[in-house]
Amino acid sequence: MEASASTSTSGRLLLPGQPLSVKSTSKSQLDLGTGTYARGDYVLSSLVGYESRTPSSSKTIKSEKLSISGVENRFVVPSPDSTVIARVTRVTPRQAYLSILIVDGLPCGSSSSTSSTFVQSGLGNHAAGEGEGVDFQGVVRSQDVRTTEKDKVKLADCFRPGDIVRATVISLGDARSYYLSTAGNSLGVIYATSASSAGATKADGEGGITGVGGAGWSISGNQMTPISWNQMIDPTTGVVENRKCAKPDSV
Repeated sequence: MEASASTSTSGRLLLPGQPLSVKSTSKSQLDLGTGTYARGDYVLSSLVGYESRTPSSSKTIKSEKLSISGVENRFVVPSPDSTVIARVTRVTPRQAYLSILIVDGLPCGSSSSTSSTFVQSGLGNHAAGEGEGVDFQGVVRSQDVRTTEKDKVKLADCFRPGDIVRATVISLGDARSYYLSTAGNSLGVIYATSASSAGATKADGEGGITGVGGAGWSISGNQMTPISWNQMIDPTTGVVENRKCAKPDSV
Protein backbone atom coordinates (compact mmCIF):
# COMPACT_ATOMS: atom_id res chain seq x y z
CA MET A 1 0.00 0.00 0.00
CA GLU A 2 1.41 3.36 -1.01
CA ALA A 3 2.13 5.98 1.64
CA SER A 4 0.20 9.20 1.31
CA ALA A 5 2.13 12.12 -0.14
CA SER A 6 3.09 14.82 2.31
CA THR A 7 2.93 18.51 1.41
CA SER A 8 5.67 20.95 2.39
CA THR A 9 5.14 24.70 2.54
CA SER A 10 7.82 27.38 2.53
CA GLY A 11 7.75 30.18 5.09
CA ARG A 12 8.44 32.95 2.55
CA LEU A 13 5.43 35.01 1.50
CA LEU A 14 5.30 35.39 -2.28
CA LEU A 15 3.73 38.19 -4.27
CA PRO A 16 2.45 37.96 -7.87
CA GLY A 17 5.40 37.92 -10.27
CA GLN A 18 7.98 36.75 -7.75
CA PRO A 19 10.05 33.67 -8.68
CA LEU A 20 9.75 30.44 -6.73
CA SER A 21 12.78 28.63 -5.36
CA VAL A 22 13.14 26.30 -8.35
CA LYS A 23 16.33 25.34 -10.16
CA SER A 24 16.17 25.46 -13.94
CA THR A 25 17.48 21.87 -14.13
CA SER A 26 14.51 20.61 -12.09
CA LYS A 27 11.73 22.35 -14.04
CA SER A 28 11.07 19.26 -16.12
CA GLN A 29 10.35 17.32 -12.93
CA LEU A 30 7.71 19.77 -11.71
CA ASP A 31 3.98 19.80 -12.27
CA LEU A 32 2.82 23.42 -12.15
CA GLY A 33 -0.34 23.76 -10.11
CA THR A 34 -2.63 26.56 -8.91
CA GLY A 35 -1.03 29.98 -8.66
CA THR A 36 2.11 29.21 -10.68
CA TYR A 37 3.26 29.74 -14.26
CA ALA A 38 6.51 29.41 -16.21
CA ARG A 39 8.29 32.21 -18.03
CA GLY A 40 11.68 31.55 -19.55
CA ASP A 41 13.89 29.80 -17.02
CA TYR A 42 11.71 30.79 -14.06
CA VAL A 43 8.58 29.57 -12.33
CA LEU A 44 6.63 32.57 -11.04
CA SER A 45 3.78 33.10 -8.62
CA SER A 46 0.46 34.54 -9.78
CA LEU A 47 -1.05 34.77 -6.28
CA VAL A 48 -0.23 36.15 -2.86
CA GLY A 49 0.65 33.17 -0.70
CA TYR A 50 3.20 30.52 0.16
CA GLU A 51 5.01 27.98 -2.01
CA SER A 52 3.60 24.48 -1.57
CA ARG A 53 5.16 21.24 -2.86
CA THR A 54 3.36 17.89 -3.03
CA PRO A 55 5.42 14.83 -4.08
CA SER A 56 3.98 12.58 -6.77
CA SER A 57 2.38 9.36 -5.53
CA SER A 58 3.82 7.46 -8.49
CA LYS A 59 6.75 5.12 -7.80
CA THR A 60 8.06 5.27 -11.37
CA ILE A 61 7.98 9.02 -11.99
CA LYS A 62 9.68 11.26 -9.47
CA SER A 63 8.04 14.68 -9.67
CA GLU A 64 6.48 17.33 -7.48
CA LYS A 65 3.35 19.39 -7.85
CA LEU A 66 4.15 23.04 -7.24
CA SER A 67 1.39 25.43 -6.19
CA ILE A 68 0.69 28.56 -4.17
CA SER A 69 -1.37 28.36 -1.00
CA GLY A 70 -3.30 31.61 -0.99
CA VAL A 71 -3.67 33.95 1.97
CA GLU A 72 -7.19 34.82 3.09
CA ASN A 73 -7.98 38.47 2.49
CA ARG A 74 -9.29 39.86 5.78
CA PHE A 75 -9.49 43.47 4.62
CA VAL A 76 -13.15 44.41 4.36
CA VAL A 77 -14.72 47.51 2.88
CA PRO A 78 -18.17 48.93 3.71
CA SER A 79 -20.72 48.62 0.93
CA PRO A 80 -24.41 49.53 0.61
CA ASP A 81 -26.60 47.48 2.99
CA SER A 82 -23.60 46.45 5.11
CA THR A 83 -24.16 46.43 8.87
CA VAL A 84 -21.43 48.33 10.68
CA ILE A 85 -20.37 49.00 14.26
CA ALA A 86 -19.01 52.52 14.66
CA ARG A 87 -17.92 54.95 17.36
CA VAL A 88 -19.37 58.45 17.52
CA THR A 89 -16.58 61.04 17.36
CA ARG A 90 -18.51 64.29 16.89
CA VAL A 91 -22.11 65.49 16.92
CA THR A 92 -23.45 68.61 15.21
CA PRO A 93 -27.05 69.82 14.82
CA ARG A 94 -27.20 68.34 11.30
CA GLN A 95 -25.22 65.12 11.49
CA ALA A 96 -23.18 62.81 13.68
CA TYR A 97 -19.68 61.74 12.63
CA LEU A 98 -18.59 58.16 13.26
CA SER A 99 -15.45 56.08 12.95
CA ILE A 100 -16.31 52.67 11.45
CA LEU A 101 -14.80 49.74 13.35
CA ILE A 102 -16.62 46.58 12.24
CA VAL A 103 -18.20 45.71 8.87
CA ASP A 104 -20.57 42.72 8.73
CA GLY A 105 -18.91 41.21 11.78
CA LEU A 106 -15.33 41.64 10.53
CA PRO A 107 -12.80 44.27 11.66
CA CYS A 108 -11.98 46.81 8.98
CA GLY A 109 -9.04 49.06 8.22
CA SER A 110 -6.57 49.55 11.06
CA SER A 111 -8.92 47.91 13.56
CA SER A 112 -7.94 44.41 12.38
CA SER A 113 -6.72 43.46 15.86
CA THR A 114 -9.94 44.51 17.56
CA SER A 115 -12.83 42.12 17.92
CA SER A 116 -16.44 43.21 18.14
CA THR A 117 -16.47 42.11 21.78
CA PHE A 118 -13.62 44.48 22.59
CA VAL A 119 -15.28 47.29 20.68
CA GLN A 120 -18.55 46.95 22.58
CA SER A 121 -16.82 46.65 25.95
CA GLY A 122 -14.33 49.45 25.29
CA LEU A 123 -11.31 47.28 26.02
CA GLY A 124 -9.36 47.91 22.81
CA ASN A 125 -5.83 49.27 23.01
CA HIS A 126 -6.67 52.76 21.78
CA ALA A 127 -3.31 54.18 22.79
CA ALA A 128 -1.82 51.96 20.09
CA GLY A 129 -4.49 52.94 17.59
CA GLU A 130 -6.49 49.74 17.88
CA GLY A 131 -10.23 49.99 17.53
CA GLU A 132 -10.10 53.19 15.51
CA GLY A 133 -11.39 52.73 11.97
CA VAL A 134 -9.29 55.58 10.63
CA ASP A 135 -9.66 54.31 7.06
CA PHE A 136 -13.46 54.56 7.00
CA GLN A 137 -15.55 57.42 8.32
CA GLY A 138 -19.33 57.63 8.34
CA VAL A 139 -22.03 60.21 9.00
CA VAL A 140 -25.60 59.83 10.23
CA ARG A 141 -27.71 62.73 8.99
CA SER A 142 -30.69 63.91 11.03
CA GLN A 143 -33.14 62.51 8.45
CA ASP A 144 -31.52 59.06 8.70
CA VAL A 145 -31.78 58.60 12.47
CA ARG A 146 -35.30 57.15 12.57
CA THR A 147 -38.22 56.41 10.28
CA THR A 148 -40.83 58.68 11.89
CA GLU A 149 -40.96 62.39 12.79
CA LYS A 150 -37.71 63.04 10.98
CA ASP A 151 -38.20 66.80 11.18
CA LYS A 152 -38.21 66.68 15.00
CA VAL A 153 -34.90 64.84 15.41
CA LYS A 154 -32.33 66.47 17.70
CA LEU A 155 -29.02 64.70 17.24
CA ALA A 156 -27.79 65.75 20.68
CA ASP A 157 -30.63 63.64 22.12
CA CYS A 158 -29.68 60.65 19.95
CA PHE A 159 -25.89 60.31 20.15
CA ARG A 160 -22.97 61.46 22.26
CA PRO A 161 -19.23 61.26 21.51
CA GLY A 162 -17.94 57.85 22.58
CA ASP A 163 -21.20 55.98 21.95
CA ILE A 164 -20.94 52.71 20.04
CA VAL A 165 -23.58 52.51 17.31
CA ARG A 166 -24.93 49.77 15.06
CA ALA A 167 -25.95 51.17 11.67
CA THR A 168 -26.42 50.21 8.04
CA VAL A 169 -24.64 51.74 5.06
CA ILE A 170 -26.99 53.72 2.82
CA SER A 171 -24.50 54.74 0.15
CA LEU A 172 -20.87 55.56 -0.42
CA GLY A 173 -21.61 59.23 0.29
CA ASP A 174 -18.91 61.72 -0.59
CA ALA A 175 -15.16 61.30 -0.93
CA ARG A 176 -14.66 61.41 2.84
CA SER A 177 -17.55 59.56 4.48
CA TYR A 178 -20.16 56.84 4.08
CA TYR A 179 -23.79 57.72 4.67
CA LEU A 180 -25.15 55.60 7.52
CA SER A 181 -28.65 55.01 8.87
CA THR A 182 -29.97 54.01 12.29
CA ALA A 183 -33.60 53.91 11.14
CA GLY A 184 -34.59 50.49 12.43
CA ASN A 185 -35.46 48.75 15.68
CA SER A 186 -32.17 46.85 15.79
CA LEU A 187 -30.10 49.93 14.89
CA GLY A 188 -28.81 52.68 17.14
CA VAL A 189 -26.66 52.99 20.25
CA ILE A 190 -25.54 49.62 21.64
CA TYR A 191 -23.00 50.89 24.19
CA ALA A 192 -22.82 54.16 26.11
CA THR A 193 -21.61 55.54 29.42
CA SER A 194 -23.38 58.22 31.41
CA ALA A 195 -22.32 61.82 30.82
CA SER A 196 -21.21 62.31 34.41
CA SER A 197 -18.71 59.47 34.10
CA ALA A 198 -17.86 59.28 30.41
CA GLY A 199 -15.07 61.85 30.48
CA ALA A 200 -15.05 65.47 29.44
CA THR A 201 -16.64 66.78 26.27
CA LYS A 202 -16.58 70.26 24.84
CA ALA A 203 -18.27 72.42 22.26
CA ASP A 204 -16.47 72.41 18.92
CA GLY A 205 -17.30 76.01 17.99
CA GLU A 206 -19.84 74.96 15.36
CA GLY A 207 -22.74 74.14 17.62
CA GLY A 208 -21.59 70.55 17.98
CA ILE A 209 -19.98 68.36 20.60
CA THR A 210 -16.71 66.49 20.39
CA GLY A 211 -14.71 64.37 22.79
CA VAL A 212 -11.70 65.94 24.52
CA GLY A 213 -9.67 62.79 24.97
CA GLY A 214 -9.11 62.05 21.28
CA ALA A 215 -8.76 58.39 20.38
CA GLY A 216 -10.56 55.91 22.59
CA TRP A 217 -13.27 56.47 25.16
CA SER A 218 -13.54 56.26 28.91
CA ILE A 219 -14.25 52.80 30.32
CA SER A 220 -14.08 53.94 33.94
CA GLY A 221 -17.66 55.26 33.98
CA ASN A 222 -20.94 53.44 34.35
CA GLN A 223 -22.33 51.56 31.39
CA MET A 224 -25.94 52.49 30.72
CA THR A 225 -28.84 50.17 29.96
CA PRO A 226 -31.66 50.95 27.50
CA ILE A 227 -35.10 51.32 29.06
CA SER A 228 -36.92 52.42 25.89
CA TRP A 229 -36.12 53.15 22.26
CA ASN A 230 -35.02 56.71 23.16
CA GLN A 231 -33.69 56.50 26.73
CA MET A 232 -30.89 54.80 28.68
CA ILE A 233 -30.34 54.65 32.43
CA ASP A 234 -27.23 54.54 34.58
CA PRO A 235 -28.06 51.63 36.93
CA THR A 236 -25.70 52.98 39.61
CA THR A 237 -26.82 56.60 39.84
CA GLY A 238 -30.28 56.31 38.29
CA VAL A 239 -29.51 59.10 35.79
CA VAL A 240 -31.60 58.84 32.61
CA GLU A 241 -30.22 60.14 29.30
CA ASN A 242 -31.64 60.39 25.82
CA ARG A 243 -30.28 58.13 23.08
CA LYS A 244 -31.54 56.51 19.91
CA CYS A 245 -31.22 52.97 21.27
CA ALA A 246 -30.88 49.73 19.36
CA LYS A 247 -33.20 46.97 20.48
CA PRO A 248 -31.15 44.60 22.68
CA ASP A 249 -30.46 41.20 21.14
CA SER A 250 -31.97 39.48 24.18
CA VAL A 251 -35.36 41.17 23.75
